[in-house]
Amino acid sequence: MSRIALALSLSSIATVGHAQVADSLTIYNAQHEGLTQEWVKAFTEETGIAVTVRNGSDMEFANQIVQEGANSPADLFLTENSPAMTLVDGAGLFEPVDAATLAQVPDGFKPSNGHWVGIAARSTVFAYDKTKLSEDKLPKTMAELAEPAWKGRWAASPSGADFQAIVGAFLELKGEAATAAWLKGMKENFAPYRGNSTAMKAVNAGQVEGALIYHYYYFGDQARTGENSKNVALHYFRNQDPGAFVSVSGGGILASSKHKQQAQAFLKWLTAKGGQDILRTGTSFEYAVGRDAASNKALVPLADLNAPKVDPAHLNNAKVTDLMTAAGIL
Repeated sequence: MSRIALALSLSSIATVGHAQVADSLTIYNAQHEGLTQEWVKAFTEETGIAVTVRNGSDMEFANQIVQEGANSPADLFLTENSPAMTLVDGAGLFEPVDAATLAQVPDGFKPSNGHWVGIAARSTVFAYDKTKLSEDKLPKTMAELAEPAWKGRWAASPSGADFQAIVGAFLELKGEAATAAWLKGMKENFAPYRGNSTAMKAVNAGQVEGALIYHYYYFGDQARTGENSKNVALHYFRNQDPGAFVSVSGGGILASSKHKQQAQAFLKWLTAKGGQDILRTGTSFEYAVGRDAASNKALVPLADLNAPKVDPAHLNNAKVTDLMTAAGIL
């Protein structure tokens, strides 16, 4: 549908000039605030649908939605990682996404059940100190980071939803016993930091030789001053290794929403050219996931990452946190 046609088809739903509060959307947003602000601004300008955004974190909002149940004031939930979507979906609180919207996103970037849809993605990487490590000294698999040779040499941010999604992929791909063993080795070897950007700064400062993070922290810093990444390079595990996991950011409509038509329109716009072009031209450096959508040209193409196939609907955050707690990491 063209932009003009979309705006005309929704003209009876909402108007911006005369704040029809009853017809505005409320988003619980766990995505990066700046990116969602760009999305919302462009969507409202194009359709006339007013949007209110409440910002928070993946699991914070997921648990809040479950507690609120049918009384949630939110119409939509946007996340950085998919385990939070799975938690809400498991409680039966999502409205299925329109088939036309799901068709705009390839398999692998949406759950198999169609209850929500991917809106962006991020790749797992090993950010390393290029002044200390040559390429031939890098780990070939994520599993190697649990081996004694890596004791005290790498960092992660275990309390964050980002890292827990990575562990969730490891669990889905390798099973519970292998994940528990890997986490035991991780406990012996890694240095904990709060936040991926802080872990990357530690690599840059020479405190550790590497960190398991998502790619866009590096690209975002490079696009600004580069002061926190000048000594850093990125290693992509590829080969369908768990360390090549691509995490899907999700968008879902709450079954309790009183504005489902507008909410469906937002997800359709977000996964089409309007929303995906903002990923290509903006400074979030997250991957576009829409069918045939191009990502920022600075990024390694998604097709070249050789990521493992993981159904986002199967990522089990509750099991991950249990295993991480048992290992003494949380």
